[in-house]
Amino acid sequence: MAARLAAAHYDQLHRFISDGMWDGAPLEAELARQADQLVGGSDAFLVVDDTSLPKKGAHSVGVAPQYASMLGKRANCQTLVSLTLARQDVPIAVGLRLFLPESWTSDAARMEKAGVPEPFRRALTKPEIALEEIDRLMTSGVRFGAVLADAGYGLSAWFRQGLSARGLAWAVGVPKHQKVYPAGVSLIFPVAQRGRPRKNQIPDQLSVAAETMLADAKWRKVSWRRGVKGPLSARFAALRVRVADGPPQRILDKGQQHMPGEEAWLIGEWRSSGERKYYLSNLSAKAGLKRLAAAIKARWVCEQAHQQMKEELGLDHFEGRSWQGLHRHALMTMIAYAFLQHQRLKQTKREKKNPERPAAADPAGDPTRRHQGAVPQASLGAMSPLPKAQQNPREIVLPK
Repeated sequence: MAARLAAAHYDQLHRFISDGMWDGAPLEAELARQADQLVGGSDAFLVVDDTSLPKKGAHSVGVAPQYASMLGKRANCQTLVSLTLARQDVPIAVGLRLFLPESWTSDAARMEKAGVPEPFRRALTKPEIALEEIDRLMTSGVRFGAVLADAGYGLSAWFRQGLSARGLAWAVGVPKHQKVYPAGVSLIFPVAQRGRPRKNQIPDQLSVAAETMLADAKWRKVSWRRGVKGPLSARFAALRVRVADGPPQRILDKGQQHMPGEEAWLIGEWRSSGERKYYLSNLSAKAGLKRLAAAIKARWVCEQAHQQMKEELGLDHFEGRSWQGLHRHALMTMIAYAFLQHQRLKQTKREKKNPERPAAADPAGDPTRRHQGAVPQASLGAMSPLPKAQQNPREIVLPK
């Protein structure tokens, strides 16, 4: 933008983004509305994740030594909780909000200097931030069929219960040691061998780790979509369970244990590398294994969106230090990404309306045989590179 709009006045454009007197809330609402028009619907997914922005120094808002997902290790960085709306493998980023580590929330003077607004100076976990952003999008009318998240969010019982309390379907990763009960677990009053009768019920079966629950399950090969190199598949197993995230209570001689909570699917994925992953989902008890696998694996598109926003739109190139500047920069990046996805979808629709004419009949004499090598139609399921906009950037607006 600076190179084409203000080549000789880069600093002015930078100050406009960081310090200009304008409100980003209407733009956030319009972005949500446009994203919903492009990819929203009952078959869409809202993917919750986070992305890191490596950053040196100690004065940029939210910078601290923490796990950097893009580096795969602990490093000095900023971490943004992200929400991505996706349908048919077409993602649009609709939320990026900074996570403040304890080293920031415990230092009021530091937050004041970085311009952190008063409502955001609370110490919030990433799952708490994610739920607040989900509430914002729901208020804006964004439509989606289920919320997806990795184990960083799925291990939070509070997060899962918050989604269920909002009437949302979800499918989230969990660690292999996540405790679950069999679906048929019952609550009983234990017989007291001496003293007064027991007042609290306890489960008639003990909880076990997710990997133990699926150890003897029947694993079946499932293909969830077609990739560039052919069908993507892995072995899956699924069982109905009760999640051990109810109120804690002393159970026999086992000490404090969590009581059975919501009934859900426990899903295991056995990858070709031998690695096993585990998930929980409150999708319908009638959902088939293929549907469960497709929902779980739909989360990958958010990583593609993060990569494209960084490599092609400069998400990780913000040079300021303030809270407002960082979030405005992130908002501009999301709007640009939504516009480019709109261009991509338009191009795909044009190609579908005007398919390439079939090649001439095979001269060997069979009119049903055609020459091979015709260019296939574009597919919404193929993550092609973002298109380059051809219009004058001064005239670019989000489509109505």
